[in-house]
Amino acid sequence: MEELKCIGCGATIQTENPKEIGYTPASSISKMENEIIYCQRCFKLKHYNEVQDVALTSDDFLKILQRVGETDALVINIVDIFDFSGSMVAGLSRHINGNDILLVGNKVDLLPKSVNKTKLNHWMRRSLKEYGLKPLDVALVSAGKGFGIDELMEMIEKYRKGRDVYIVGCTNVGKSTLVNRIIKRFTEEREDIITTSHFPGTTLDIIEIPLDDCSAIVDTPGIINEHQLAHYVTPKVLKEITPKKEIKAGVYQLNAEQTLFVGGLARMDFVKGERTSFVTHFANQLHIHRTKLEKADHLWATQAGAVLKPVAMDNDQLMEMEKHTFHIGHEKTDLVISGLGWFTLSGTGQDINIYAPKGVGVMIRPSLI
Repeated sequence: MEELKCIGCGATIQTENPKEIGYTPASSISKMENEIIYCQRCFKLKHYNEVQDVALTSDDFLKILQRVGETDALVINIVDIFDFSGSMVAGLSRHINGNDILLVGNKVDLLPKSVNKTKLNHWMRRSLKEYGLKPLDVALVSAGKGFGIDELMEMIEKYRKGRDVYIVGCTNVGKSTLVNRIIKRFTEEREDIITTSHFPGTTLDIIEIPLDDCSAIVDTPGIINEHQLAHYVTPKVLKEITPKKEIKAGVYQLNAEQTLFVGGLARMDFVKGERTSFVTHFANQLHIHRTKLEKADHLWATQAGAVLKPVAMDNDQLMEMEKHTFHIGHEKTDLVISGLGWFTLSGTGQDINIYAPKGVGVMIRPSLI
């Protein structure tokens, strides 16, 4: 069969994987005439002004970042507030070549109301120093609920100064939802914004949405961050572990040698220390199960997938769990499981073990709340 290309973005047409670049249902190809073929992503943009995110490997994404570095542009980096470290793009500062950057923290509606937004903004700025990034500004938004979009649009207009706007981010951060919000806002102001017969892009990667005669929003596919739990579970389980509304914290008074299971996805062992309050921040629908440390191994061996559910599966087998050991100092601390949530405790010298599926990031940070 002759290799077909999307007229919109140049991607090679494929009919196997909806999550990969160039996907088009086989039934759609048979209906197309005159060899004018759009991938599903471009088709939705052309006809519905909707951008659908797809995923790239790290190598593919680096090629796109090279283009960003060769262009005078404003870069918008979208991260998931609920999984800040897990949704950062590694090495971004090296590749954007000094371009101006805005950091957008999405899903702010999921955080408990007790989170001080000013404190959160400052914490994000401090955290970015680890990644070598100095953003012009930080925006906190909820793409799903529409919170903070007006303020973000004002920032874009203030800082882009007639330049192209590149939007980058990992998968599962809500990037496509936010891009669609931005497109609709520009479209409301200028109904003829999307007037071209197709949306020009370089092969296999980007879509350009014209803003005016000289500049465009350049949407890039999401990069896969292998440290996120989302890439180790089925779509069904991902829905179960993804917060749908504001997180309600749970409080557990634990003595040493007690364990908390987060469904069948993670385990926290309180190995040593004074009696401590552990505050859990996970999706409300996830069940936290408490037991004695001496019974934890047996409980996992016999109840994973039953009492302890959902579980991370790989080809219908339980995934290997990896142990992460922490000694907590004398400050309020978060222990974060990338893509799942975190435990908060006041540090008094505790020894803690966290178990998560092998490959999933587990991190320690000063308390966010």
